[in-house]
Amino acid sequence: MNLLLLGLAIFLATHSTRIFAPAWREARIAGWGVVRWKVVVSVLSVIGLLLIIWGYGQARQQPVLLWTPPVGLRHAAALLTLPAFVLLVAAYVPRNHFKSRLGHPMVLAVVLWAFAHLLVSGRLHGVLLFGSFLLWAMLSFRAARRREPPNQAPASTTRTLLAVVIGAAAWAGFAFYLHARWIGMAPFG
Repeated sequence: MNLLLLGLAIFLATHSTRIFAPAWREARIAGWGVVRWKVVVSVLSVIGLLLIIWGYGQARQQPVLLWTPPVGLRHAAALLTLPAFVLLVAAYVPRNHFKSRLGHPMVLAVVLWAFAHLLVSGRLHGVLLFGSFLLWAMLSFRAARRREPPNQAPASTTRTLLAVVIGAAAWAGFAFYLHARWIGMAPFG
């Protein structure tokens, strides 16, 4: 569990400087330069992610049960991840309606992903992982909206449909095949 907590602290701290320490972040960028800043943040993020994966894997071997979620929530959680995948793709498709109206679709994708997994995660390690990401994403979205509200830029319906189609296809591949292979649990199984 300690590795999971350390990984979460490193990963989320590196992704939270813009939320909690924007002046410090800007001072580092000004002093180090953008490239060095991005390299440091990237290296710390990878270290944090690897520790999260390792720590989560260890915690799964000795789980602490907090509650037993109803079986029906598995399908609800799996379906909630569909818009999460669409929003994740929308973050990378330029000039789509999601991006122009929401401003930060990737952070909203994390909110949906984390919330969906909290619904079905009754074990301590899952609550820590998904609860931490949910809290971080909500704070990140709020800070981003205050910093830069959506610009309502002209959006393309074609690009929006492209985000939906690619997101839905990615979700289907992950939900029906990859999740069981990589995570060991079949969302619809």
